[in-house]
Parts: sequence; C-alpha cells; structure tokens
Amino acid sequence: MSVSEQVHPDLRELSTSELVKRLAGDVGTLIRQEAELAKAEVAEKVREAGAAAALFGAAAILALLAAGALTAGLIMALALALPGWAAALIVTLAHAAIAAALIATGRRRLREAAPPMPEATVQTLKEDVRWLKNPTG
Repeated sequence: MSVSEQVHPDLRELSTSELVKRLAGDVGTLIRQEAELAKAEVAEKVREAGAAAALFGAAAILALLAAGALTAGLIMALALALPGWAAALIVTLAHAAIAAALIATGRRRLREAAPPMPEATVQTLKEDVRWLKNPTG
C-alpha cells in the first residue's frame, strides 16, 4: 500500500458517519484557514493606510522646513522688486499650493488603501460556497 493510499483511503469504503466526521473536520480546517487569510489581508490594508499617514506626516514636516528656510529668502528677493507685503503674499501662496498638492496625494493613497476588504478571502469563500453547493460537479 502506498503512502497516498494510507493517507487517503478510497472514500467509497468509508461509512457515512466516517465521511460526515471527515467532512466536519475539513470544514473546520477550511474555516480556520479562511480566517487566517482574512487577518493577513486586513493587516496588509492597515499597513498601506499607515504608509499613507506617513506621507501626511512627511508632507507636514517638509512644508514647515520649506516655509521656514525659504520664506525669508524668497521674500527678501522679491522685496527687491515689489513691496514687502506683496512679496510675502506671493511666497505664502506658493507654499500653500505645494502643501495642497501633497495633501491631495496623501488623500488619494489613503482612499486606495481603504476599506480594508480582504478580497482574496471573499473570492475563496465564494469558491467554497460554489463547491459546497455542488461538490461532485
């Protein structure tokens, strides 16, 4: 008798109660595996959302650094040709436009990461339901 025959005897030789017991065990294993897959998928989605949040943080830090370091220099350079208030207004608007672009990028990536729907789990569950409805076909 080969190893595969020892592990998987001919199912026709098993009694109904043995088949039902085996089916119950297999269904339990399947449910546990599906739950593990769902947990893994949700964890991945949470990591993606965390990466988007990190982009927001990086954007805020860079906006502050840029605003602090460049603002004074740009205002002084523009003040050579314009009144000081006009130079300050122009630089402020430029910083606001850059910050808006960074926020839009972070928002788009956050929307792409949410909702944390475990697509692979949903697909395999649908396949399992189809098989349970017609296990021989």
